[in-house]
Amino acid sequence: MSKYRLLRDRLVASAQHFDDVFLEPPAASERELKLAHTPEYVDRVLAGKLTENEIKRIGFPWSEAMVERSRRSSGATLAAARAALEQAIAVNLAGGTHHAMRSCGEGYCVFNDAAVTIRTLLDEGIIGRACVIDCDVHQGNGTAEILGNDPNVFTFSIHCAKNFPSRKHPSHLDVNLDDGTQDIQYLSALEQALAQVFDAGPYDLAIYLAGADPFVGDRLGKLALTKEGLRMRDRLVLESLKDRITPVAVAMAGGYAPDVEDIVDIHAMTVFECSRIASMYC
Repeated sequence: MSKYRLLRDRLVASAQHFDDVFLEPPAASERELKLAHTPEYVDRVLAGKLTENEIKRIGFPWSEAMVERSRRSSGATLAAARAALEQAIAVNLAGGTHHAMRSCGEGYCVFNDAAVTIRTLLDEGIIGRACVIDCDVHQGNGTAEILGNDPNVFTFSIHCAKNFPSRKHPSHLDVNLDDGTQDIQYLSALEQALAQVFDAGPYDLAIYLAGADPFVGDRLGKLALTKEGLRMRDRLVLESLKDRITPVAVAMAGGYAPDVEDIVDIHAMTVFECSRIASMYC
């Protein structure tokens, strides 16, 4: 998890983000978590009563620190969404835990931050309709499982077809890409898919999962996007949302390149694109 610390350090030291506000996120409350997850699952996570198989499915051991990190990850996306509703765009420097389902965690994901955020804001009546734009290299099965039957939410995932998870819960729109897909093919597929996403709108809020793992050489990726291709991906998504005056909360999602500096480069470019878009609202 060093990428999160390194990303924050990079941004804080950068002249490009001198005026950005960096805040420590609040932890998601039990009530907020239970709007997206079953009460039984949340209670067992908090009490450290997950089974051995459940812990294995998540991928790392239970600890109080794990619980706190997972709650704050969801809390950070919720805080970013609240800020975005006032300021058009905001970023969680972690998050994107899209494999967590209603009653279980999976793939390094304990709680689903996008689902917790959307369900909380719908419950509070702050938004009436939302979309999830998931550009992590892995399909957002947990998000689809939690939100797929909600008429107030549209879930979209563009991902490598022959990759984790083996069982993919269908999103409202899934784009399955072949191994080795490169920049031009990816961006073309994304542009066409975004048109379908927005045809199903309008939305009061978007949550964008800007995964670094479509990067060429990513250990868990199988796609072949360059850093510039990923920058253009971010620009396409963010400018499309701006054109439709749709507030967006951005989460970093996955990234597993052998050199952690590559991951930090990609995430930092995402934040830079967010700052660039934000400046257009001034």
